[in-house]
Amino acid sequence: MTNTHHDDFKKLSLPRDPQSYADSPLSRAFAQPLMLGLFLPLQTGGWSQSTLPRDTDWSYAYNARLTKKAEQLGFDVVFGLSQWLPKGGFGGQTKYRDNFLEPFVSTVALAAETRRILLLGTIHILYGPWHPMHLSRFLATADHLSGGRFGANIVTGYAENEPRMFGAKRLEHDLRYIQSEEFVSICNALWEGSDNLDFNGRFYSLEQAYITPRPCYGRPVLASASGSPAGFAYAAKYSDIVFVSSPAGERLDDALPKLPAHVSAVKDAAIAEGRQVRVIINPTIIVRDTSEEAQAYYQAIMDYADLEAIGSFSARHTAGDSKSWLEHTNRGRAVGGHIHIVGSPDEVVAQLIRLHATGIDGIQITFYDYEPELAYFGERVIPLLEQAGLRLPVPELD
Repeated sequence: MTNTHHDDFKKLSLPRDPQSYADSPLSRAFAQPLMLGLFLPLQTGGWSQSTLPRDTDWSYAYNARLTKKAEQLGFDVVFGLSQWLPKGGFGGQTKYRDNFLEPFVSTVALAAETRRILLLGTIHILYGPWHPMHLSRFLATADHLSGGRFGANIVTGYAENEPRMFGAKRLEHDLRYIQSEEFVSICNALWEGSDNLDFNGRFYSLEQAYITPRPCYGRPVLASASGSPAGFAYAAKYSDIVFVSSPAGERLDDALPKLPAHVSAVKDAAIAEGRQVRVIINPTIIVRDTSEEAQAYYQAIMDYADLEAIGSFSARHTAGDSKSWLEHTNRGRAVGGHIHIVGSPDEVVAQLIRLHATGIDGIQITFYDYEPELAYFGERVIPLLEQAGLRLPVPELD
């Protein structure tokens, strides 16, 4: 039995990281020089605030097709975003993000549709009645349903209005990470599960707590997203995958000089904890047969910007205390993504080589018109990534 008090959560027992198992799905993904992820459009408008016609859809059936195609193409992971919004989402002509499938539930469901790809669902652990007992059992169950392929993107929530939906006030930025540390430390102790757990902490108390079965590879995969020192310190201790934003807006040429120090801050913090993390970023990729075609499509997306929705999105972000997306332009938000990569297949690969050279370990891609653009990326870009040494060939599914 373990007895702890207050900040002694740091002394709680730890399970093995899934990357320490050579045969884990996470280790398989980490073997790729450049991990490929797909950011699923589980919400109205996906990631782009533009009215240019397209078929991108928030429905589960559409996202299941995307996930199965991504797996077929050898992608390593799919990811779901979480936000809590009032009626109409961000408004505008598109009613951007009005409909919003719960990413945790959706990615659990995708376990039955897939066999190899990692599945990550985002969870605001500080909203509502979440307790570490709930999440540890839910994630352990999802881990078994997926054969060790499931994980959680743990977020603390930056928005000023979201906590009020749950009858709460937003905690100060760094305090949210302190509470999250205690939360996830308890989950880790429950996943390690050597005995019943007694714990009396600053935020949570447990008596004779226990969950079973143990996860397949020590614990489920854990991810986090941040642009702040407090977020990076949390990620260094608890995350396998760390999602960062561009520190200099959406233009690749602006971001590249600042990314090495940004990425190193995360990785150095993990090394100080005796751990290794993989750092990923979200580019929106616009690729066509020629540079001229890609640039024309890129410009058309911006020309059709839903300025009302973008204004609402920007106002919400400004009212929050996020350290990410601080230098993105409104027209850039019409396209979406933290970085824009635009060009012919050869030009896109050249840009990804430059991005990888900053220390970025993977990309979590968004597209404008997802289904045809994902297929085109698989046909025209992935073979070039393999030729460039950024991707290892993935065996075809039986």
